[in-house]
Amino acid sequence: MKKPSYSALMSAATAGYAVFALAKPRHLGAALTTSPLKQPDYDVVARLFGPRDLAISSMALFAPSARVREQAMVARVALDLTDAALLSREATHTAGKAKVLAATLTWAALNVAAIRADRKA
Repeated sequence: MKKPSYSALMSAATAGYAVFALAKPRHLGAALTTSPLKQPDYDVVARLFGPRDLAISSMALFAPSARVREQAMVARVALDLTDAALLSREATHTAGKAKVLAATLTWAALNVAAIRADRKA
C-alpha cells in the first residue's frame, strides 16, 4: 500500500480546519479582537475560509498528477501568506496579532515543507 504524500496529509488537515471554520466561525473574531461587539464582523470571513480551503484541499487531495497537487499546495501557501498580511493588521491587540501570524505562517511553512518532502520522495 502506498503511503499518502505529505501534501495529502496537510490537505486533509486543511480540510478539517475548513469544516471547523464553517461550524465555529466566531473563532476568527475571538482571535482578532476582545470586543464582543466586533467579533461577529469576522464571521463572514471565517465562513469564506471554509469553502475556499475545502476547494484547495480537494484539488490537492484528488489531483490527477503530482504537478497539479503541487500547484494546489503553492496556492495554499499564497493564501496563507495573504491571510497573514491582511488579518494581522485587523488584530486589535498584540496577542491576537501574534496568534494570527503564528497560525498562518506556521501553516504556510508546513505546506512548503510538505511540497519539498514530496519532491524528494
